[in-house]
Amino acid sequence: MTYCVGVKLDEGLIFASDSRTHAGVDNYAKFCKMTVFENAGERVLVLLSSGGLAATQAVINVLRQRAAGEPPHLGSVASMFDAANLVADAMRAIERRDGPYLEGGGLEFNASFILGGQIAGEEMRLFRIYAEGNFIEAGSDTPFLQTGEAKYGKPILDLAVTPSATLEDATKCVLVSFDSTMLSNLSVGMPIDLLCYARDTLAVTMKRRFDAGDAYFDSLKHQWIAGTRKVFHELPALEW
Repeated sequence: MTYCVGVKLDEGLIFASDSRTHAGVDNYAKFCKMTVFENAGERVLVLLSSGGLAATQAVINVLRQRAAGEPPHLGSVASMFDAANLVADAMRAIERRDGPYLEGGGLEFNASFILGGQIAGEEMRLFRIYAEGNFIEAGSDTPFLQTGEAKYGKPILDLAVTPSATLEDATKCVLVSFDSTMLSNLSVGMPIDLLCYARDTLAVTMKRRFDAGDAYFDSLKHQWIAGTRKVFHELPALEW
């Protein structure tokens, strides 16, 4: 299991992903699930991956190989919509190649992505691409998209993330949603990769990894817990 979040704000975009993968309760490992395609001054595209590691890595490698060849590829397309279609095409190509063999072993193709970013001349956009290759786009009514183990972190995002939220405040909310998810599900774990993109900068300037024991993350976690308990104790008493 994994947990990935993409947020679209008026100020910019936020991307975050955990790094835990597992193939059974005694086979855990760490792999980065965030991939960045950047041409500073022209485009920034961020891809978060969820699902079977072999499938997601294959899709990402196909996209990287194509980016080094003839257009169209992620470095050449004129819109984020076209970029989302290229990711979907790569997913379907891997599924056609591997699907029959997976079915023979009682498995199925399992890969999904969150894709977001900005290309010069276009507004920022954010997509959730499903295993079948179809996708949805974030908007003002739905400013964040999740993939993987989403249910534990969603209530926190619902409470605080709106398009008008600042990058700073929304980033804190995203990190708290990761803490909530890791507390409730051991298949999601650190390190957490975080990237914030400021609107129209067309460059990655804010990227950070939080490992276990990170001072800032631990402080945020402890203050959130203390604040929640304080509010709980201050709620009106129930009258019987």
